[in-house]
Amino acid sequence: MKLTSPFVINILRTMRFFVLSASLLLFAVTASAAPHQERSEDDRGLIGHLDQVRQTVTDRTSELVVSAIGFLGVPYRRGGNTAETGFDCSGFVRAMYNQTVGLVLPRRAEEQAAATQPVARADMKPGDLVFFNTMRRAFSHVGIYVGEGKFIHSPKPGAQVRVEDMTGSYWQRRFDGARRVEAAQGPAVKAGD
Repeated sequence: MKLTSPFVINILRTMRFFVLSASLLLFAVTASAAPHQERSEDDRGLIGHLDQVRQTVTDRTSELVVSAIGFLGVPYRRGGNTAETGFDCSGFVRAMYNQTVGLVLPRRAEEQAAATQPVARADMKPGDLVFFNTMRRAFSHVGIYVGEGKFIHSPKPGAQVRVEDMTGSYWQRRFDGARRVEAAQGPAVKAGD
């Protein structure tokens, strides 16, 4: 699939929709918590902190997807970890998370699945990992969900990093599930730790 400007615009619109929805939900929850009372200084501090955390997560997810899209066309290379040498699927995911979020994920796709939290397909967000059974074993392939049923990955020898539609029959039959990288958990650690 060729990445076009309208596609990138749609991805950014989708991410903006999630940010707006989260902001409205946070506003509704905080507004209904004490509708007729003056907010204490502690409450305002907590709301401000939650808003800052939400913005940080949104910024990092946006940065991750935009960064990944910047690697379209990099050739597949088994065991590859860099744009200079090429990427395999898990090397691509690992490099994107390390460069943009500062987390070092395990090297292999099945290890990445084990180190992340399951997410229902209906709850997937841009930046989540999507796993597929492409080698007759679970979690043998991984990519990064970019929104609107699309994901970016380094598919196979002779191919390049590209965006594909998860609803196509090949990917739909092999879908193993989505996972979310949680910063404070398991083997995924902050770079430099």
